[in-house]
Amino acid sequence: MADFSPPPARPLPERVDVAIVGGGIVGVTAALALAGWGHSVALFEKGRIGCEQSSRNWGWIRAQGRDLREMPLMLEAQAMWPRLAAESGEDFGLTRGGATYLALTEAEMAGHVAWFEAARPFQMATRLLSAREADALAGQDAPRFRGGIHTETDMHAEPGPAIAALARLAARRGVAIYEATAVRVLDMAAGRSCGVVTEHGRVGAEAVMLAGGAWCRPFLENAGLSLPQLAVRSQALRTSPGPRLAPGVIGATPASIRPRRDGGYTVGRTGVAGFDIIPAAFTHFRAFVKLMRDRPGLVRLSLGRAFFGPLGRHRWGADDRSPFEDARILDPSPDPAVLRGIMTGLASAYPPLAGLRMVQGWGGMIDVTPDEIPVIGPVARLPGLILATGLSGHGFGLGPGAGRLAAEIATGRAPLVDPAPFAPARFGL
Repeated sequence: MADFSPPPARPLPERVDVAIVGGGIVGVTAALALAGWGHSVALFEKGRIGCEQSSRNWGWIRAQGRDLREMPLMLEAQAMWPRLAAESGEDFGLTRGGATYLALTEAEMAGHVAWFEAARPFQMATRLLSAREADALAGQDAPRFRGGIHTETDMHAEPGPAIAALARLAARRGVAIYEATAVRVLDMAAGRSCGVVTEHGRVGAEAVMLAGGAWCRPFLENAGLSLPQLAVRSQALRTSPGPRLAPGVIGATPASIRPRRDGGYTVGRTGVAGFDIIPAAFTHFRAFVKLMRDRPGLVRLSLGRAFFGPLGRHRWGADDRSPFEDARILDPSPDPAVLRGIMTGLASAYPPLAGLRMVQGWGGMIDVTPDEIPVIGPVARLPGLILATGLSGHGFGLGPGAGRLAAEIATGRAPLVDPAPFAPARFGL
């Protein structure tokens, strides 16, 4: 989905200050921060920059509804987005149009009220909506919703163009970006990471940042570490152009929508993600029991060919072809029945949009942790390695903050927020 074109082919550097594994929103924004501080950076992407979940998400940049542990980092990220857009000099649809959640039931509304009260210390520009206001926003003539919650400072953007623009900015600032260059293993010396071994050769580094999304778990398994992270298959679609209900994003149980620059909508729905059972499902089952219990219907389990696929492998050497070379881009096929259900939900929740057509549907792989909180910080059992993963389906908006925090940790700078909630140590790493 991204259209970033790298500089002309050139040899790998012998050594850099920081080597980054993964060319998604976190890796790219971390590279930008590091380059801005004068560090030499090489960013390695096995496929194409931003072509996995970083360009397949809904494009929301929201603080509303966040886990409160993420809020300080999310507010920093929201402040960074306009600056990054201005520095890139490109229009990727960044819009401060607000975010609204609509409640179909009293229980849903109670959840919004509870979050509203809990988030008061952050002094958000948030207000609760009456049932009448919620119905009016959705274009409902008859009473349908019980109310809602709205945060006027939340934003949205076009994910694909955004990640491509930021990668071009990073390249202009001196980041050496290598696409189609898989990092197979860490280069180790005296029990410490001293660089990476790619499919094209070795590169030394003072620090290595692993920001490979769903690929981080198998990478760490190959190094003898166990990260409780599962890859959940999501799906979304875009529609034909239609009337604007609001300048920002709207979420509701039947369907959630984001206005697009092309006049249509990106549409998704929570609770329809799928998880392909692979060996890691058995390894980490107990870690995810509470999440499955607290959020029934979050994912649908299926057993199939994925059990033996690239995310299921866990052992290879520096001279072996890795699963990262076997699957350059994770491109899961969307379930047509799920897409039809999303379109049905769109029509029922937002009557003015009932006549829109589905133009395109797609799938993506989300890296989910048991507590749905990112993992950002040093890996004690592999000195020299910084982990930045597990953004759990809400990482596009958080990405610049996560990237900067990981960059600060990698270089020993004072962190912009307390990194303790994100520490890999909570999972024994």
